[in-house]
Amino acid sequence: MQGRSELYYPNRIARAIFMAMDDVMGAHGLQSLLSLARMEQYADSLPPDDMSRAVDFSSIAALNIALEELYGANGGRGMALRIGQRAFVGGLKNFGAMRAANDAAFRNLPVHKRTEYGLQGLALILTNFSDQKSSVVVKEDSLEFISEVSPYAWGRNTNKPVCHMMVGIIMECLRWSTNGYKFYVREIECTATGAERCVFRINKQAIGEQ
Repeated sequence: MQGRSELYYPNRIARAIFMAMDDVMGAHGLQSLLSLARMEQYADSLPPDDMSRAVDFSSIAALNIALEELYGANGGRGMALRIGQRAFVGGLKNFGAMRAANDAAFRNLPVHKRTEYGLQGLALILTNFSDQKSSVVVKEDSLEFISEVSPYAWGRNTNKPVCHMMVGIIMECLRWSTNGYKFYVREIECTATGAERCVFRINKQAIGEQ
């Protein structure tokens, strides 16, 4: 893996990820993960709850690698999905762009519009408050969430996409925006495999929706 990226998440988003790891893995699991990633400085002191861009993308990538080393490729993927979902619930849904999903006017929109607007809200948060510049493309039967640079794939060289935590974040964003609907989300391009950017494809139709 490459060295520091000089690209950053704000402390608040990184803190949500660490807290999600603690919830999903337990304190002992988190301690093991931090030790493996050589990030012991966070064992007793999480990033502060502020918007300073202070956590380098390389640190997020190191956590992602450590998950795979601890639990294997499949186990690490499952853990990363759950951590991403929990990180959205514990942190990202509290940003202004996502709080609007609680408004009655938003809840009365058709599901496909709530899906689109929810993804756009997430892209806006990441673009405005971090160096993960993101956007949404609406297609006939799908939506694409695009990150020009992903902290989860930073400096990596793999034969399969690795941004499983981001997939979890997107899945939970959609569930939150649509009041409980689940959607199929898949990373179809990843910079870790040599792609120019990371692209996540979301089926427009919710799972089980007729």
